Amino acid sequence: MILGIGIDIVHISRMRQWQADEELLMRYFHPRELEEAKAKGPSFVQSLAARFAAKEAYGKALGTGLHNLRLKDIRISNDENGKPDLILYGSAKQRFTNIGGRAAFVSLTHERDNAIAVVVLEG
Repeated sequence: MILGIGIDIVHISRMRQWQADEELLMRYFHPRELEEAKAKGPSFVQSLAARFAAKEAYGKALGTGLHNLRLKDIRISNDENGKPDLILYGSAKQRFTNIGGRAAFVSLTHERDNAIAVVVLEG
């Protein structure tokens, strides 16, 4: 059963402004998430924007927004085929468990000035 669906869009220019502020990045992104995004080289900023959109989409799928969630507790990683996975820790995992979540799905895309993410939560 689908518990929630969320979608979000982020202007890539927003992440360009953030990329030089390591403290800000550490507040919003899981350390491994930052490592993986930096490994993407020139597409680092697009990758961050898509991941930030996924965090926002997760809050929308929960139906509560990001209230009382630490954004770095939501990690987006890619498997060996490039498929994105939503990995939850701490506050994000607890909220998912509280709504009876069993599986979370995420899809990311970016084109020119925008990055978009969709999250589906299943119970």
